[in-house]
Amino acid sequence: MKKYKLIVCTFSILGLMLTSCDPSVEAPGSSDVSVVTYLPTITLEGGDVTLECDASSYSDPGAVASAGGEEIELETKVSGKYFGATSVVDGPDVYQVSYSAFNTDDIPATEFRTVLYPECNGDLVTSIAGMYTASVSRDGSSPAGYQDNGPFIIKDLGDDRYAISDAQGGWYEYGRGLGVSYATPGLVLKANNIATNDFTSEGPVSTNTFGGSNTFVSLIVNPVAKTLTLTVYWDFDYTFETVFTQTDTYFN
Repeated sequence: MKKYKLIVCTFSILGLMLTSCDPSVEAPGSSDVSVVTYLPTITLEGGDVTLECDASSYSDPGAVASAGGEEIELETKVSGKYFGATSVVDGPDVYQVSYSAFNTDDIPATEFRTVLYPECNGDLVTSIAGMYTASVSRDGSSPAGYQDNGPFIIKDLGDDRYAISDAQGGWYEYGRGLGVSYATPGLVLKANNIATNDFTSEGPVSTNTFGGSNTFVSLIVNPVAKTLTLTVYWDFDYTFETVFTQTDTYFN
């Protein structure tokens, strides 16, 4: 029996050797064709941009997209961080300019530029518009990391109406570090009489992602200290008090 097993094994080995030497038998993968894929790259012309507060136009520095040393088509989109505009010339906001490109295999590449279009600072006597930093408390508590954040924009909409970039003073956007997806934009106030702190809200606003309703309570203006103290109530049973301090120093 052992002799038969030896003979079988011997023929098996010989068969494998003959097959491997037979030029008519293709090796695995021999019919594959190598294809080189060049990944797309995007090179920005210049960096982030800060405009003058009274700017009336914007010329984007642009970018160049390429793959394998050849320039490819580039798509550019603009989105306002707080006020929803799709063009920088639509007025004060923090804009994100995105540049996207695809290679021949539809592999994407994306780069971004931030464009800050600041609001001109009002005198807090006839106008509360401007750029601000903010320190916020929630139900009287203000942990480390919730002070001196920004920038915040109070945008002049005309006719004594003002839009506030984040009615919760950046509690979630900056304090928690969750970004604009958790900000509370859209609060619009009508200044009936700034000197007497008489303001009317045009309605409650929702917090991004979390939802809920934020109701305006009061706005106290201090033109000497260059501060605004905004109080809103969120129907998740939290009260936010934000001290906005007017600033000429902008940061993102």
